[in-house]
Amino acid sequence: MTDKKFPKDAMRVLKETSRTFYIPITFLEKELKHTVVCGYLVMRAIDEIEDHEEVENDVKYTILMQVSDLLKKPFDETEYFRILGPIKEIMPEVTVRLGDWLDACPNSTLPIVTDASSEMAFGMAKWAKANWEVHTQEDLDDYTYYVAGLVGVMLSELWEFCAGIKTDRDLAIGYGRGLQAVNILRNEKEDLEERGVNFVPDGWTRADLFDYAEQNLAKADEYMKAINKRSITLFCRLPLALAHKSLKAMRDGREKMSRKEVEETVEEVKKD
Repeated sequence: MTDKKFPKDAMRVLKETSRTFYIPITFLEKELKHTVVCGYLVMRAIDEIEDHEEVENDVKYTILMQVSDLLKKPFDETEYFRILGPIKEIMPEVTVRLGDWLDACPNSTLPIVTDASSEMAFGMAKWAKANWEVHTQEDLDDYTYYVAGLVGVMLSELWEFCAGIKTDRDLAIGYGRGLQAVNILRNEKEDLEERGVNFVPDGWTRADLFDYAEQNLAKADEYMKAINKRSITLFCRLPLALAHKSLKAMRDGREKMSRKEVEETVEEVKKD
């Protein structure tokens, strides 16, 4: 890999945007760690555009489609800021600094990051335009593929390129979908009340959504069997362990795991 200057504050931004992935990423070896951090921050930058409450859906669609196209070419920050236009002032740091994360990504792995991120931006644009109206399981599969399954695809391509570890693409997508399904269950009420968005297919009960999460987490468990490098195993195992335990907590009638349970899970994964 080409050694690039890695932003000293990248880990700070990562910690501020995702505690779920901050700890696992610290398990990775240096060069792979830098790529995964950059990849995650690029995807998070895009996600913040899709999620922003003050931006109209048609504006999100236009911007995300243009960002998707931009990521297919050598990155032009001037063009990126032109695309963001008036929403630039209300975007969080992680989004405004998209160029920094791309610039810090090793040249050899940059195409893996940009290809997955471009596809993610396209899918998020499509779903913003549709106001995230999920009616069937096919809709749910499509949505969870773009917002989370693609993270699994990107990581699997990185495992193969950087460590020679080949994994099953469908299981990698299941890994991402499983984590996202747990998030949907956790945020179902909030999404409906605050955003007017319901990711539950027509006719489904909450029990059906639990089943969907469990089926995909089972694929994630299967996915883990192909990984034989300790640092990557630790990286993948922690979010998965937290997802399984979060699902159990919600089945037991709790909104989420306690901080103590999270800390204990981190220690358990480290010891394995």
